[in-house]
Amino acid sequence: MEAKYLNLLSDKFNSEEKVVTEIINLESILDLPKGTEHFVSDLHGEFQAFQHVLRNGSGNVRVKIRDVFKDRLTDDEISEFAALVYYPEDKLKLVKNQVGSKEALNEWYKIKIHHMIELISFASSKYTRSKLRKALPKQFVYIIEELLYKSDEDTNKKPYYEKIVDKIITLGQAEKLIIGLSYTTQRLVVDHLHVVGDIYDRGPEPDKIMDTLIDYHSLDIQWGNHDVLWIGAYAGSKVCLANILRICARYDNLDIIEDAYGINLRPLLNLAEKYYGDNPAFHPKQHSEKALTEQEKLQITKIHQAIAIIQFKLESPIIKRRPYFEMEERLVLEKVDYDKQEITVYGETYPLENTCFSTVDPEDPVKLLEEEEEVIDKLLLSLQQSEKLKRHMNFLMKKGSLYLKYNGNLLIHGCIPVDEEGNMEQMEIDGNIYEGRELLNQFEEHLRKSFEDIESTDDLSTDLVWYLWTGKHSSLFGKRAMTTFERYFIKDKASHKEEKNPYYHLREDVNVCRKMLEEFDLDPEQGHIINGHTPVKEIDGENPIKADGKMIVIDGGFSKAYQKTTGIAGYTLLYNSYGMQLVAHQHFNSKKNVLLNGADALSVRRIVDEELQRKKIRDTNIGARLQEEIEMLQALMSYRYIN
Repeated sequence: MEAKYLNLLSDKFNSEEKVVTEIINLESILDLPKGTEHFVSDLHGEFQAFQHVLRNGSGNVRVKIRDVFKDRLTDDEISEFAALVYYPEDKLKLVKNQVGSKEALNEWYKIKIHHMIELISFASSKYTRSKLRKALPKQFVYIIEELLYKSDEDTNKKPYYEKIVDKIITLGQAEKLIIGLSYTTQRLVVDHLHVVGDIYDRGPEPDKIMDTLIDYHSLDIQWGNHDVLWIGAYAGSKVCLANILRICARYDNLDIIEDAYGINLRPLLNLAEKYYGDNPAFHPKQHSEKALTEQEKLQITKIHQAIAIIQFKLESPIIKRRPYFEMEERLVLEKVDYDKQEITVYGETYPLENTCFSTVDPEDPVKLLEEEEEVIDKLLLSLQQSEKLKRHMNFLMKKGSLYLKYNGNLLIHGCIPVDEEGNMEQMEIDGNIYEGRELLNQFEEHLRKSFEDIESTDDLSTDLVWYLWTGKHSSLFGKRAMTTFERYFIKDKASHKEEKNPYYHLREDVNVCRKMLEEFDLDPEQGHIINGHTPVKEIDGENPIKADGKMIVIDGGFSKAYQKTTGIAGYTLLYNSYGMQLVAHQHFNSKKNVLLNGADALSVRRIVDEELQRKKIRDTNIGARLQEEIEMLQALMSYRYIN
């Protein structure tokens, strides 16, 4: 097998000189500084805020501009230049309207082109020329490389370089060049993006986030519970589908379903209009920027009730056929006394209010009406036929995983289920017991199996995808039970409480974090665990950096629904060759505010970990792969050219 591989390799490197050149190239790359990793989490459909963070590299672009121009540009000029790099098309329109004459505009173009070239030269200093070339706008590669690597500028070649820039301007290419250079800068300041879960739900534009990620140059995704819910729906889980529709109705985001993904909600609306009326418990959460008419509000309220009841009905068969899920207490419709309008759960009896049980038969409360069954079947068919959703879900599966070991760190959206002593919790799946890393591997294996067979809607794998959303041993949910029913129908808020897995207080303990890193074969001295999922209540003094820096939680509230609780608008994390920095973000008002006022929506950078010795590519996952390539090339030398 090795000989066959070496023969294939020799087709590409068909001379000793080519092999030697490649070994030298790869060995040299290993000694370059590691690229900057950018971590984001819990985006929840907030495309505008996410796009800004992506464009400014969590403030990294501005830092680079300040490093280069701190002695030549004022703070206001730095802010203006940063806005140009973030949003070049929009900033150019503003400048053209503000600058009086063509001569003044041409002079502005000339200055900005030179500034952009300087900035790119600085931002690309730790990359090979080959990698930089791939990041440059294709139509201007030759011109930009001439300007980047200019020599003898003060004597023989000065007119040559000036002529290049002058001709770019007179030929009407200045704006295209500036736009291309801006996007190159954005790409250079972040080498690799990690999305630590929850792209979907709550916010209005998850589809636009997905389109952006598909076009991004280098990234991975650790699935969040909301992402898995969408994957599960596409993979054939009707109860996952009911959940995403209920959440979209709750947050007034049904446009995502109908307009973004082209899924016809008319059958569901007809059912809702027939059986449901107004109900304050099911009113949609209002968007500050989007007013609803009373008719629209009533329609959504009816849809919300209809799909919630369908969801509760669909949960019951899964719970009954999978007793090892240990979810008997969640057979909520069967625990209701319909005469007394009360329910007994977890040993407590509560009166019910705002009920909407018009499609529930007290004699067989979990039986779907024929109309309900027909509606959910039509919705599932429509969902699976959406080409855009198919593209997005395929990308999630291709780039995603439940957890990732990357450059010595463990990236996981939710938790590693443990008991109060910090021991890995065990779960039975189909007669076998799993815990820790093995349990997460089982979850991922079944999720992938369900996705590969979207025709199956009630097999074990599809049931386990729903379990990941709501089960007590799920690494994504991380709570003992989801009290959706109680939140709708029981006034007593004590019944709403969802008890968290002990992981969430034990992660403050450095020894527990070390143990978890060891469970995943990572160095407990050097590694970190990077979480999303649980909003950090900075407003109450909670610290996102836990366990002496071993644990970093970067869900600080991208979702507007959480920002009153967290007090900020999200955390992001940067990890470059010098160490880790946590960035706290202020609320993102608008792109217009950035363009006009230079507001960057950044508040605080905190050092998480400083490297005692600057990290090189040889210390990374990429370095390990390059080392393998070097070893194979050395074997090829020995096999083909030396013996």
